Amino acid sequence: MREGAAERRRGQRRPMLLPFLLPLFCPALSEQIRYKIPEEMPTGSVVGNLAKDLGFSVQELPTRKLRISSEKPYFSVSSESGELLVSSRLDREQICGKTLVCALEFEAVAENPLNFYHVSVELEDINDHVPKFAHKSFELQISESSKPGTRFILGSAHDADIGTNSLQNYQLSPNDHFSLVTKEKSDGSKYPEMVLKTALDREKQKFYHLTLTALDFGHPPLNSTAQIQVLVTDANDNPPVFSQDIYRVSLPENVYPGTTVLRVVATDQDEGVNSEITFSFSEAGQITQFNLDSNTGEITTLDTLDFEKVKEYSLVLEAKDGGGMIAQCTVEIEVLDENDNVPEVLFQSLPDLIMEDSEPGTYIALLKTRDKDSGRNGEVVCKLEGGAPFKILTSSKNTYKLVTDGVLDREQNPEYNVTIRATDKGDPPLSSSSSVTFRIGDVNDNAPVFTKVSYLVHVAENNPPGTSIAQVSASDPDLGANGQVSYYIIASDLEPKSLWSYVTINAQSGVVFAQRAFDHEQLRSFQLTLEARDQGSPALSANVSMRVLVGDRNDNAPRVLYPTLEPDGSALFDMVPRAAEPGYLVTKVVAVDADSGHNAWLSYHVLQASDPGLFSLGLRTGEVRTARALGEKDAARQRLLVGVRDGGQPPLSATATLLLVFADSLQEALPDLSDRSLPPDPQAELQFYLVVALALISVLFLLAVILAIALRLRHSSSPSVWGCFQSGFCSESKPVVYPNYSEGTLPYSYNLYGAHAGKTECNFLKCSEPLSSGQGLLCPESSGALFPLCDSSEAASHPEPLTPQAPPNTDWRFSQAQRPGTSGSQNGDETGTWPNNQFDTEMLQAMILASASEAADGSSTLGGGAGTMGLSARYGPQFTLQHVPDYRQNVYIPGSNATLTNAAGKRDGKAPAGGNGNKKKSGKKEKK
Repeated sequence: MREGAAERRRGQRRPMLLPFLLPLFCPALSEQIRYKIPEEMPTGSVVGNLAKDLGFSVQELPTRKLRISSEKPYFSVSSESGELLVSSRLDREQICGKTLVCALEFEAVAENPLNFYHVSVELEDINDHVPKFAHKSFELQISESSKPGTRFILGSAHDADIGTNSLQNYQLSPNDHFSLVTKEKSDGSKYPEMVLKTALDREKQKFYHLTLTALDFGHPPLNSTAQIQVLVTDANDNPPVFSQDIYRVSLPENVYPGTTVLRVVATDQDEGVNSEITFSFSEAGQITQFNLDSNTGEITTLDTLDFEKVKEYSLVLEAKDGGGMIAQCTVEIEVLDENDNVPEVLFQSLPDLIMEDSEPGTYIALLKTRDKDSGRNGEVVCKLEGGAPFKILTSSKNTYKLVTDGVLDREQNPEYNVTIRATDKGDPPLSSSSSVTFRIGDVNDNAPVFTKVSYLVHVAENNPPGTSIAQVSASDPDLGANGQVSYYIIASDLEPKSLWSYVTINAQSGVVFAQRAFDHEQLRSFQLTLEARDQGSPALSANVSMRVLVGDRNDNAPRVLYPTLEPDGSALFDMVPRAAEPGYLVTKVVAVDADSGHNAWLSYHVLQASDPGLFSLGLRTGEVRTARALGEKDAARQRLLVGVRDGGQPPLSATATLLLVFADSLQEALPDLSDRSLPPDPQAELQFYLVVALALISVLFLLAVILAIALRLRHSSSPSVWGCFQSGFCSESKPVVYPNYSEGTLPYSYNLYGAHAGKTECNFLKCSEPLSSGQGLLCPESSGALFPLCDSSEAASHPEPLTPQAPPNTDWRFSQAQRPGTSGSQNGDETGTWPNNQFDTEMLQAMILASASEAADGSSTLGGGAGTMGLSARYGPQFTLQHVPDYRQNVYIPGSNATLTNAAGKRDGKAPAGGNGNKKKSGKKEKK
């Protein structure tokens, strides 16, 4: 019967959506969405289309993620249709009890953006509970002397339903002696009273069997019955009488067990046993909170009271005298609320992450407060503690929204610990706090930052390709891909097409690599614009400039601009007046070096001269000046071999040949020019020396054979055998020309030139006097052979002492005119010195070789003066060892990484003539 009634009620359910929806542009609904459904709907039943009522389309459901936030999962939302569904049993009597209006309130949460919507579902009562009596039968003793109209309270029934579905009436089975009256208590519950209509006669009938029926007015109505056994007793004229029919008392809920509630008073006018009264609860089985003293009628508490559970108690007491007569009264106990419950804070719909770019006012979470007390004791105020950038907004009663109240920055605070304190308005107030931690989600809001504002990189030229020249670094405080930085070259002052042939950058490490060997002379610097870009979406980037300076190395030899050679290989000549005074500017050697700095600091040195004492050369300027006046014995044609050396390490050099003619007019200089031999060909000279060497080896071999034969022929020792070795057999000397390394860096050989010489007699095997230690090692007029033994008389004709070489100047400082650059721009200062080294021995050997070369020059007369090593007659009396050209830069240093070159660049172009003489191209090439 109950199930049929429930089904009919479900058939009559009608979801009701109140028309309180706000426009769709509102961030959240301020009014509740209300539905009304009957209780006990099956699980999965549709309450209503929540998505439609909120204004969501079906297409929006996957992104909005509509869901229910409540303490108990009574309802759920279909992700496909957005319908509100029943997800658990809805028993109104269990959920709300006797409350007239039973409404379940909860929040619907929608994301993207985050919004909260208040929903209320009211449960309608259905007649699913039958009225029930506490006992199936009652026994009632009534005296035969009871007068008509006497009332007897019967046991009441209980119905969990409300309204018309609850207990509404009682019925008594038909009889002649009793009738039934239904009465109502202050709490609305009803109980029956049986009224005696006619007097009873025990002698006629001792027992009466009656049926009591409890009815509700539901559809269909439900009922239950209880049996009443009436026992007619002998006469007891006066029943007990209570002092009040209804006792009312108020009791605080925090009273201790055993506290006296009240004492009821009943009297009986009979005497003896019939006047002895005992008290009891009419429904003792249902009374668990109170105790009744059967003799005194004192009611005390058995357990603590709880206003939040039961607000009022209605007790029915019976007073029975010794004769069995009963009287009843009602005790109504009102429980007073005390502030004994601490308010609670409940967080709902907590997000996993709060994105740091959330705007102020963004909904973060929904929270509720709960206080079981009532009145002001149940009124709760929430407060946010701490300095977190959040605030609380009141949404509805006991419901609050937590929203952002400032800018969030994950890099400064990756998480926030939010504490909310709830305080009620009781006296004294009670409070509690609840904390929750929110983690801040990262967004790409920080661009990479380079460790430097700009980069300046120094790279030496001739670097190996693929060398790392620099590394840039940038940091990004974001997380994951938002903080992963890659590096790129986005701009340069180089040609875009050739940029990648110069430099590249590793995108992960930021290392910049050189793709080629840089040349300082072609590219001295270039500018790069580097970009650091993260992997976020959208990506953020930062730029930095890098300037690469290509440093110079000494990789270019000096280049002589003047004097130059003609296309046919002939050299220009300079004409010097015969009356030129000492210091007369004859010409100027002009050279440049493509390097820069110290590597381009040029110095000029005389490597070879027909008469070293006749001219002077500016160390820094390259100016050739007369050192003395032209003598009668000086040749009219002079030749200077000038070496140009830079200041690099190792130094590089080049040579230039100057042809100087002393004449007052061009016609006077032409005869000297016509006799000038063509310049020697180094390759031809080398071949010549190879032939001579082979010839000498053959001659020596033949001499050795002849000497061996002579030693065997001891008897053939007459002077005629050795006559061939007398001085008469010495032949006239011929000019000997040594290899000419006219250009490039000079390694071990030197540019030595021989000249026509006169006749000289020399004995190879004996001398007229023993050779002293002070004599020269070279013959003054030799035929070109190295180290012949010379006559001591010739050596004694040059008594000049050997002057030791002055110590090198260690002060490596130069004036403005001595700084590196084109030699033509340097002026005047001739005192510059070079750093000293350890090669004094090699220098002396070079002097000896230079002296030997000059011995072959027919225009010189070298006198072997002691102390000058045979050089004073050729270079003049003022020449000492310190005037010998310094060839130390051309010496190979064992164990070092210095490499020397043998050739300078090709000379091209003509420079304007220097000095005051006239320059003409020589008509003939020198003969070998």
